[in-house]
Formats: sequence, C-alpha cells, structure tokens
Amino acid sequence: MDRPRPPPLSPKSKEARERDMRENIWWGVRDLTFLYPADLADVPPVVANALIGRDTDGSGHTILKFLYTDHTTYCDIDLVNSQLFRLDENVLLCVSQDANDGCGEKKSYSTAFTFELRSEDECTRFYKKFQHFKRTMTDEKAGKPLENGSVNPPKSKFDNKIEASSAKMYFHYYGQLLHQQNMLQDYVRTGTYYAAVMENRADFEGRVVVDVGAGSGILSLFAAQAGAKHVYAVEASEMAEYARKLVCGNPSLGQRITVIKGKIEEVELPEKADVLISEPMGTLLVNERMLESYVIARDRFLGPNGKMFPSLGRIHMAPFSDEYLYVEIANKALFWQQQNYYSVDLTPLYNSAFQGYFSQPVVDAFDPRVLVSPPISHKLDFTRMKEEDLYDIDIPLNFVASVGTRVHGLACWFDVLFGGSSVQRWLTTAPGAPTTHWYQLRCVLAQPLYVMAGQEITGRLHLVAHSAQSYSINLTLSAKMWGVGAEQGGILQTSSGKLELKEPYYRLSQPQPYMVQDQQPPQQATPLFQENPSQMQDEGGPIVVPVDPNRNSADLEQ
Repeated sequence: MDRPRPPPLSPKSKEARERDMRENIWWGVRDLTFLYPADLADVPPVVANALIGRDTDGSGHTILKFLYTDHTTYCDIDLVNSQLFRLDENVLLCVSQDANDGCGEKKSYSTAFTFELRSEDECTRFYKKFQHFKRTMTDEKAGKPLENGSVNPPKSKFDNKIEASSAKMYFHYYGQLLHQQNMLQDYVRTGTYYAAVMENRADFEGRVVVDVGAGSGILSLFAAQAGAKHVYAVEASEMAEYARKLVCGNPSLGQRITVIKGKIEEVELPEKADVLISEPMGTLLVNERMLESYVIARDRFLGPNGKMFPSLGRIHMAPFSDEYLYVEIANKALFWQQQNYYSVDLTPLYNSAFQGYFSQPVVDAFDPRVLVSPPISHKLDFTRMKEEDLYDIDIPLNFVASVGTRVHGLACWFDVLFGGSSVQRWLTTAPGAPTTHWYQLRCVLAQPLYVMAGQEITGRLHLVAHSAQSYSINLTLSAKMWGVGAEQGGILQTSSGKLELKEPYYRLSQPQPYMVQDQQPPQQATPLFQENPSQMQDEGGPIVVPVDPNRNSADLEQ
C-alpha cells in the first residue's frame, strides 16, 4: 500500500514555492530511496529528492527537506536537531528529534530515516554537505560573546546529541550516594563483576585499566585488587568527589587509581588502556545511552588486543500472556470515563489516557511461565560495533506459540558476557533468575492477539534513540495463518504500539505467584515456557552464581 501523500505545506502557488526554493536552497540531490522510515511499518520504499537550505518560514533555520518528485513535502528536518550516519557505501541513516511531517505537524518523538543514494560518490557528497551545513549552524550559535562577557564554547559530541536538561538530571541522579547504594546492594550485579575480575586476574595484573563511568569507583577498586598497574576512573557527575574519598580511604589500592572528573567523550588520558571496565547497561540494556560512551571509550583509549569487561550484550525477547497485567493497565484509564466529575465530563480524554498508559513499558519481575514461546535474542558485540549502530536498532521477530492463548505483548530482558581469558562469566536479568535492580521489561499492546499452539507469530521491535538519553519503541506483532491453508502464508491479525522507554511503569519488585491450572482464565495453560538450564549452558547462556560481598579474592582462587 502506498503511503498517502500529504498536502503542500502552504497555499502558495507552485511558482511561489519554486521561487522560495531557488532563493533559499543551496544544494540538493535527486532520486534517493527511503528504505524503511522508522515510524512507518511495512511501507514500500519511497523515491524522493533532498534539498538543504534555509527554511522559507522566516525562522532562518537550516533544514533538510525531502520532497516527492511533484515537489510536495515528504518530511522537513531541522539540521540543528539531527545527525547523519553512514551505514554502507551508499546508505545513510538520519536521526532527528522533532521532525515535521508533510502536514507541518511536529512530532514529539525521535525519528529515523534510512535512505539509499544512487552511488557511493553521491553518498559521500551528500554526507559532507550535511556535515558542512550542520557545522555552519552550530558555529553560528557557538563561540559568540554572551551578555555577561563570557564565551559559549562549541559543544562536544555528547552535548550535540543529548539535551542539556536530560544530561543535567542524569548526572544529578548518579551524583547521589543513595542511588549508588541501590546499585551496590544489587549483589547479583556487583558480585558478578567482582567474580569476573578476580577470576580473570591474568587480564588485569600489570595492566592499565580505564573505568568508564566509574560512579563510586567500586569497579576501579576491584581492578586494583586484581593487580592492575594503574586505573583511570572517569566519572562525569559529582560522584567523582565521593570516588576520590573512597579511593583515598583505601590507600593500598588507591595509590594505583586516578579519578578523573569529566565525560569520556572529552577527557584526555596519558596512555592507552589494556582493559576497559564499565557498567553501562540500562533498562532493556540500551536505556540511558551509556553504551555509546562505552564504545567511544573503546575507540579513543583501548589499545590493540585490549579487553572489554563486559564484551557482549544480548537482548532476549518472547511474547507473553498476562491477563491480570493487561486488565490492570486498561483499568487505569477508567477514571477518564466519568461523565460527572464535579459537573465536568472527562470522557473526551479517555482514548488519549488509554493509549498513554499502554505507551509505558512495564518494568517488573515476572514468572517465566507467562512466556508463550521460546525467546529469541539480538546480539550487541561491544568490541566490534559502531556507535551509530546504537542509534537505530531494528529487530525482526519470529516465534512459534507453544500454547493457545491471548498474547498481550513482548517480554524483554538482557544479559552481558565478561569474556575473560580464564573464565567466561555471564550476568543475566532473565525471569526466574535472581532478581536484579534492572528487573525485566514488558511492552503491552492495547489490542491482544489470539493464537493457537503451533501458530507463527511475527513482527518487529524497532528502537530509535533520542536526545533525552533513551529510545522510542515501535512494536508490531502479527499472528500468521494457522491450520489448513497456512502454507500459503498471510497475516491473520496484527497489533502495534509506540512506547517510550524513558517513562516506564515501575510495577513490582518480585514476581507474582503463578496461577495453577484451575485458576487460569479460559485458553490459558501451564506451563507456557521455561528455559532449560542445561540447554542454556550448552549454548553459552548465563549461569548465575551470586557472590557474597564478604567473600575475598583468595576464596575465588581455590
């Protein structure tokens, strides 16, 4: 189905629009092909032209304008709020905050476009022109005298992609001891890091280590315990001062640790590192976008054949059935069905409230038996991936239902691998494993799907990074035809949702008791799915061994 074309942005005549473009557009390219716009699922490729120049609305902004061949607007993108990345010889990814659609309506979420140009040379020219005009716009705002006589310096790479308000809140949060304590008291997390370091002393002994986002400095102290020659603990928040106090309070280790206050994108170090260690994981692995800083640290500071702790991450996904959770979320919007709330009819806002509650991913610990099929996983290799790979994560979904039930959405969790030379150790947040402060995450669809045992479930999980240090989540699940005629393919039902990873619904700290068979709603069944520990071990999956915080390193060597 072709995408419906929006009307022109203004009632101006075609001649007037073309005159505006001649006066304001400086450079353009014809016949590029959109491969898959991030906010449109299952839409055929669109052929368009691209122009870079001054917006004709009088604002003076430099924009990237995508036009249909008949000059109607496909999309306008403000260069100040956009970034362009090269994915292949002639393929580019454009990530934008607050793009405008062809009707002139502003979107409040992050948008990504992947498009293909006709040749590698044309792609190179387009990329260079984009960067040139973006720098021009940035230079107009940077380096100018302020009212008090000071100078506003050019922004760093971090500042260019992250909103100042988001960064301020983020560093304020992690600058407080109570939040560091919450992470330190996650003994699955902290104990696994301790074990991974101590079991792989050969990787740390006599080596230079960089702790990326050091926080309290606990990982730096672990590295020093393992015999590191020197540790550079880089921390951008006010927690750096507390880390210095902690390091000074442990002088036998602290003499080999230097705490550096600053962003990893900006600081300079006197030598290359043999090992990077960090805890960059957020909800769904990628939330808070610290993985990008971890990859940047690799490119800036890690020497040849260096080690990364952790070195690999996996996002695991499976459809789930949880009638109680679905009803709980749906019932939240019932407040807005009141027709006489202090003589005010609230019902005009009911639909918006209903969709709003389903736009929140649910963070809690759930029973693995709610899963409807075995999970699939998406790997992120921190040792090889590019920073740009984290801006737009597109994961195709394909499952086979184990039971007949209602599918309420997609359950997700993650694990990371510490690929040491001596011991390979996993840290997992899987359902059924000891609970961590990350819990698990579920994307609940407003419209459930009905499936039968053996029926194929397909879809797409699309994560688009935005400047508030998080991701917009686009989820689509479809139930394919089942039974007689299924070999002919076709989709029986489809349900989609758009969620905001930055604003989850924190629900429970422990999994709810799982209902026995006679308590299940119709078409529910037990057990739905449970991972086989022996199979996970054979496949290199996580084996969780919580480590006692009072246990010393000598015990681990025995």
